[in-house]
Amino acid sequence: MVGLGTGWILVLMLVLSIVSLAIMLERAWLFWSLRDDFEELMRDLGQLLRGGDLEGARRRLEASRSAEAAVVVAGLVEADRGVDAAQEAMDGASALQRIKLERRLAFLGTLGNNAPFIGLLGTVIGIIAAFDELSKVKMAAAAASTQLAPEAVMARISEALVATAIGILIAIPAVAAYNAFQRVVRGTVANTEALGHMLLSHLKAIPSATGSSAAAASTVERISGGAKSAAHTAGESERN
Repeated sequence: MVGLGTGWILVLMLVLSIVSLAIMLERAWLFWSLRDDFEELMRDLGQLLRGGDLEGARRRLEASRSAEAAVVVAGLVEADRGVDAAQEAMDGASALQRIKLERRLAFLGTLGNNAPFIGLLGTVIGIIAAFDELSKVKMAAAAASTQLAPEAVMARISEALVATAIGILIAIPAVAAYNAFQRVVRGTVANTEALGHMLLSHLKAIPSATGSSAAAASTVERISGGAKSAAHTAGESERN
């Protein structure tokens, strides 16, 4: 490692920086392509659900590019099977969307945490090489070595410190991008939960209303049946 110097460390960090930049651009393009007006989407969905137009709500969500809409569509597809089925469908779709959004972000986080250490490794190797260079100076040429040795050592050390600087320069944008993308993912998950709760509240209200109507009908039927029975008994008594 000392014989190779810090050159291979610099090449490694150059490759890592290119990969990091490619991931940043790819993730930024993905999040941009999934962008939508969430407030308008939520308002339209609420109006359609309150109007009982589930098919219209599904078409509205399918027209959206957002990850939130893709999750709620999965719940609408299973709405006819009940609230629990819709909830499970949305949970599964939400997990898949989260995996899609967080893909490759772990690389940025890992690079941001470890790039300075890679640069520090290059610095340590460079300093070791500098002192190794110093140890090779011949004692016989003491006058010459007094001038040449410090120059050689300082050149090695300056080359070594470049590795640390590059490591820090790679880490800063990687950490910044990782935090920004994670914030977008958390916002998307929160929006998805808001839309999902809106759908579930509508689905839970339908059976409730149906159950109340059925109970009322049953009560009316029992009252009517009791009245008919009383009338029949009174008629029998009059005939007797």
